[in-house]
Amino acid sequence: MNILIIVKLLVAQIIGDFFLQTNTICKGKNSTGVRRLIYLAIHSGINAALAYLLVGMWECWLIPVVVFVTHYIIDYVKSCVNSKDTWVFIIDQLAHITVIVLLWAWITDTQLCLSGDWLSDYRIWVVAVCYLLALKPSSILLGTFIAKWTPKENEKNSLPNAGSWIGYLERVLILTFMLVGCMEGIGFLLAAKSVFRFGELTKAKEVKITEYVMIGTLSSFTIAILLGAVAVKVLGN
Repeated sequence: MNILIIVKLLVAQIIGDFFLQTNTICKGKNSTGVRRLIYLAIHSGINAALAYLLVGMWECWLIPVVVFVTHYIIDYVKSCVNSKDTWVFIIDQLAHITVIVLLWAWITDTQLCLSGDWLSDYRIWVVAVCYLLALKPSSILLGTFIAKWTPKENEKNSLPNAGSWIGYLERVLILTFMLVGCMEGIGFLLAAKSVFRFGELTKAKEVKITEYVMIGTLSSFTIAILLGAVAVKVLGN
């Protein structure tokens, strides 16, 4: 199925850009000179290899070539900007997605067929994309979005990476609730989180801490619900 190809390309992009991109690679890409070029090549190579392996069209060698070259160029431009602004992140990902869509359009026009029958059900890949997006990509997007509102006292008192893991778990639970049709579970999760954070909010000396918590929670819930809605709609078709 044509839709399976683009979903697999998206899975490769998400895994390569968010799960296999280590801190060492990130720092290397934002360094200078030959070191930056080497790490850009390593990262682009990983994404190209993933796309080639997941799509499984062994005769279509242009898939890894296109992914490698475009990924290298896009990330090189981003490394020159070297900004953690939310819009830089969004534009970077939109550029990669645009390449994937164009590559998919070219592949389907050539009427090449997938080799083998490995995970040929596109619904599996749609669910995989939604769960992957609910994890690190959403966490990075939320982090850049609410960074300007983060109170300094909150950074000092928080456990390392605790906020990220709370976000991972709540988005996975919301997405799961929506996929299995248990919508009341979302309300229960929101109520439970409010109860646990009640003490923190009542002891806050400033309104901005309460507002910060609400922005983070509602933003995380919004992303998860949107992903769930898309997944349910696609699977329903």
